[in-house]
Amino acid sequence: MGDASTLSSPVVVEENTFGAMAAGSRTTPPRERDPYRYQLGFGNHFSSEAVPDALPEPGRNVPQRCPYDLFSEQLNGTPFVSYRDTLQHVWMYRIRPAVAHSRPYALPPNPDIEACFTPFNENVTFTPLTYEWGPLEWPKESEQVTFIQGLKTIGGYGDPVAKEGVAMHLYACNASMERQAFCNNDGDFLILPQIGRLDIQTELGRLMVRPGELCVIQAGLRWRISLPDGPARGYVHEVFGSHFELPDLGVIGSNGLAHRRDFEYPVASFDMDQSTWQVVYKLTGKMFAYTQRHTPFDVVAWHGSYAPFKYAMEKFTPLSCGMKEQCDPTIYTVLLAKSKTPKVSLSEFAVYTPKYISALDTYRPPYYHRNISTEMLGMIYGEYHGSVRDVQSGCLSCENSYMPHGDAYSAWKEATTRPLETEIQGEGALSFMLHINNHFSLTKFALERNPNIKSEDSLGEFWDDLQGHFMDHLDTVNTKLAAAGLPGLGNKPV
Repeated sequence: MGDASTLSSPVVVEENTFGAMAAGSRTTPPRERDPYRYQLGFGNHFSSEAVPDALPEPGRNVPQRCPYDLFSEQLNGTPFVSYRDTLQHVWMYRIRPAVAHSRPYALPPNPDIEACFTPFNENVTFTPLTYEWGPLEWPKESEQVTFIQGLKTIGGYGDPVAKEGVAMHLYACNASMERQAFCNNDGDFLILPQIGRLDIQTELGRLMVRPGELCVIQAGLRWRISLPDGPARGYVHEVFGSHFELPDLGVIGSNGLAHRRDFEYPVASFDMDQSTWQVVYKLTGKMFAYTQRHTPFDVVAWHGSYAPFKYAMEKFTPLSCGMKEQCDPTIYTVLLAKSKTPKVSLSEFAVYTPKYISALDTYRPPYYHRNISTEMLGMIYGEYHGSVRDVQSGCLSCENSYMPHGDAYSAWKEATTRPLETEIQGEGALSFMLHINNHFSLTKFALERNPNIKSEDSLGEFWDDLQGHFMDHLDTVNTKLAAAGLPGLGNKPV
């Protein structure tokens, strides 16, 4: 029995303020030239299933019996015992396990593929010379050349056995990989299409990668490439014993450079195919293969962090706009791979997108320098003029460790005398640079069999007209030296 105040109070109806609840994490929708969906976020631990409830219940990776009688299989990209922030692995739930294949056999040697880059390997040469290569020649129309067959190694350092080093390749191909998959046991591939999209089917799903995008496929994963646009050409950077990661932002703060949310990962996708397949794998630069009576792309569901990804380089946020001075080129770093030496990278991948240049009383072209890193420059589209060499789309240049380099004398004269105004640099162009922190050796293909090679020998008397303009100021310098009680420098040399 209530009191009077309770009996006389009005009835209060609580207002419903609920709005909506997400049905799940966001995936990107298909686009005009990319029919696939992607999960977002660099380095995330993803869960994806092409059939509902194909993943085991939470708390289990290897139940006694997986849903739909799938086989559980783990792929580790790092040792079992690793620091948690470096550990990468993936659990796959597939129709048949990867172990179901015939005995591996060696394929004929390919002299254009190399993986061991030491002074003891007679197939590579360490040289201080600067080189540039034009676009890789297309295969003959009478030949059917797949992505793997079209790989040509330019150079590298280290080797995959030591789990330390890098390689640089070019590719040109005109045929899709039919009933054939590839697995790189040596390292991770960073693939950069320059002409033609690559339709990449991996065990964990599909990626469509166009010129302007990069794709990373880790060691141990099986994949194949189809060519939806016909012949394709581009670059491949390979790292041994390490994986690509984002650079630390430090004082930049939370935002800038490449944003985590812009990296796209595949969703689970599988085939049901019991025809005969060949799986080719690369081990210390040599090719081996085995056959199996089912597709390797039969993963119905997966979860983990060891997964291929792509990134549209046009989304990069350059931080170059200031009132004075230049930042070092590493301010454009998208990805890096760490070496075994603490706080030193194996390789840093930087991208040059259009940007405002506003620095006043500043030398704006690349400054003259010598660098512990070997620098390799490639052009995805557009052109770069004004340097010692004109860099065209599909070209690749190499400035070796500690060797001096910089812009042409004519570029210096123009840059030090013209009025400076805010301008857009690199409009309509996309290029990249690799900073490889060691000496870099070149292969016989790069030095002997690539017809589109240019070395600094071809520069001839390029630098002969370079003037030391300090000499033009000797009168002023001598006046100041005399005022300071110091001896003069004498007359200008003739």
